[in-house]
Parts: sequence; structure tokens; C-alpha cells
Amino acid sequence: MSLVPTASLIGEPIAAFNVITLEHAEAIVAGAEAAGRPVILQISENAVKFHGGRLGPIAAATRAVAELASVPCALHLDHVESVELLKQAPEHGFSSVMFDASSHDDAANVARTADAVHFGHLHGLWVESELGKVGGKDGSAPLSAHAPGARTDPADAAAYVAATGVDGLAVAVGSSHAMTSRDAALDHELIAALRAAVGVPLVLHGSSGVSDAEIRRAVAGGLIKINVGTALNIAFTTAARARLDADPQLVDPRRYLSTARDAMAATVTHFLRLLAG
Repeated sequence: MSLVPTASLIGEPIAAFNVITLEHAEAIVAGAEAAGRPVILQISENAVKFHGGRLGPIAAATRAVAELASVPCALHLDHVESVELLKQAPEHGFSSVMFDASSHDDAANVARTADAVHFGHLHGLWVESELGKVGGKDGSAPLSAHAPGARTDPADAAAYVAATGVDGLAVAVGSSHAMTSRDAALDHELIAALRAAVGVPLVLHGSSGVSDAEIRRAVAGGLIKINVGTALNIAFTTAARARLDADPQLVDPRRYLSTARDAMAATVTHFLRLLAG
């Protein structure tokens, strides 16, 4: 139990939840324990920036929570663009990393990702990357279904995996980061084509904006790693706001943070049970 390599959890559909604060880590583990399911806790480069650019403290806290869990937990470093940050992953207990060179042109994406994979494999990391554009990151607008790059081409994906050696591929199939509504329409024909063309696990980013039914169908169609972030923040903020509105004199953060943490844990349990069928 407790801390395990990400690669050991990728054989079946698995949810990965974003950690921003200690309460996120505690909620993710509590929710996974309630579901009786393994889970991936992931810290993004943006979360590291929020913590002053220092990976160590939030990584140590998250790792400590994971190590005490009664279910298998893995640590993943997400959406890493900085090579310097990538190279910190092994020393802080991460067993996987998503290296994101998707903002570069195709040749640079392949070259930078291949270098990241080489480093990762030397240090025992399972390496994910992205091909196609999953919109909504860093405040950008979601991409329309017809925008250039808004869909991952299966032939391009197969060539990209062969050229880079990545262990998992995040694909653009209709979801978007930071959605607060769950009405994204996934391209299930494309998911099937990608699954047939690519020999590594496929990852769905922006899953918070995808309905339960769409997620079930996508998993049945071949998606393995389902990333969830915004849904936790919606649960956290909604619960904290309601608690504070109900008691305007409340000043002890433990009282509203515990309510918010419980709401996030319930959200985690929901997604994990959804993937378990």
C-alpha cells in the first residue's frame, strides 16, 4: 500500500488529481480510501509557481500524506515545461512526470520531449507528454472543435510516440482545462482511432469539464489516465464560501478548510467510483 510507482497503476483506468495545498493532498487520499481505490496525486508546474517556485515543501507534504494512505498512491509531476523542474522530480519522490513541450513547433516538441524521456528513463520515471492542444491552460480560452491543433491526429501520434519514446500520451479529443461546466463533447471515434494507432496509454486532460457518461464511454474506448483538477477546486471553493456565508463571524480557518477538504474528498470518491464501474 501507500506510495507506489505510477507505472504500477497504469494497467487499468486510474484518476490523477491535482494538488495545490496540503488540504488537496489530504482530501485526495481520504477520497481514495473511501472509494477503496488507488490514486495518483499530481503537482503541476503552476502549483510549484504558486508556492514560490519551490517544489520541495509541497512535494514533501504530499509524499508524507501518500505514505500514510491505506490505498496505493503515486506521485506525478504535471505539465512541466522547465527542464530544471523536471530534473528535481526524482529527488522529491516522484515516479512519473508529464513533460509539456506542446507549445513548441513539432520538431522542437519531439526533440525536447525525447530529451526529457531520456532523462526520465535514466531515473526510473514514467514519462507522459502531450500532442495536440488541450485548451484552457493558463487562462487561455478553450479551443473550438475546428481550431488548428484542437484534435490529435492518430498518424501523427503514432510517429510522435515512436520518435520520443514516451510512456503515455495526453491527447486532444474535445476536453479543455479549467472548465467549470461539464458539457465538453468528446470525439469518441477519434479516441478509438488513437487507441488503435498508439501503443502507449492515453491520457485525458481537462476531465473536470466532461460528464460522467462521457468519461465512462471514453474509458471504455481506451483512455487510461483521467486528470481532474478544477472539479476539486469547485468543490473546495463552494463549500468554503457556503461555510463562511453561514457564519460571518468565523475566523478560524480550520473550520471552513475542514468543510472544504471534505467536499473535495467526496468529489475524489465520486470520480474513482465512476472509473471503477
